[in-house]
Amino acid sequence: MKSPLRRTLKTAAAATLTAGLLAAGAAAASAHVHVDTDDPAAGGYSHLTFNVPSESESAKTSKLEVTLPTDTPFTSVSVKPVEGWKAVITTSELPKPITVAGATITKAPSSVVWTADEAHQIGPDEYQAFSLSVGVLPDAGTTVTLPTAQTYTDGTVVKWDEKTVEGQAEPGHPAPSFVTTAKDAEAHGAATTTAPSAAPAAGTSSDGGSAAGWIGLAAGLIGLAAGVTALVRTRPSKVQ
Repeated sequence: MKSPLRRTLKTAAAATLTAGLLAAGAAAASAHVHVDTDDPAAGGYSHLTFNVPSESESAKTSKLEVTLPTDTPFTSVSVKPVEGWKAVITTSELPKPITVAGATITKAPSSVVWTADEAHQIGPDEYQAFSLSVGVLPDAGTTVTLPTAQTYTDGTVVKWDEKTVEGQAEPGHPAPSFVTTAKDAEAHGAATTTAPSAAPAAGTSSDGGSAAGWIGLAAGLIGLAAGVTALVRTRPSKVQ
């Protein structure tokens, strides 16, 4: 029969392995081309950073094309240089005239294409970041979708263009996107005019919650160590 100590250690090992597998699964699921924005406030300008992992085991990423919106077009797009990559911004006629910041426009940047020289292609287990400065951002609550095509040296083209629907599982190739927020002035005004709230309950503030979480974790580890020590001490010794 297995001793209580052995069962305890086996259970702890299984829990650790499960946590590791879950973390690995989460990392695999996030290995997509995605975009981060430093300030999504409506009516302003933002830096968009596309993080591009190379997921092929046998080919390198040699080209990236980002399609820009035409229903809520950007009036300004500029590219941050990336060593070994040539960037080209294409401007096209809009399907219909659009009014942006009080001005009617008929043309706007429609795509950005980065192409690598042979020495700077993205190899297996590597990634590269590509940055744009864009504006003016559309009204608050607008989902800005940026379909992206990733080309490999073996001719494979992976299209990151599938729409993500809230409440449904993430598609296999989701399009990079972000949602605009309230204008900076509006957000600031809301913050300054809101009446002070009552003191938060214990453990509900961000700092308090973090502290409580760490204290709880430490207490759990101490309890586990105490339990193991108790089991060792109570384990019958061998008869000499």
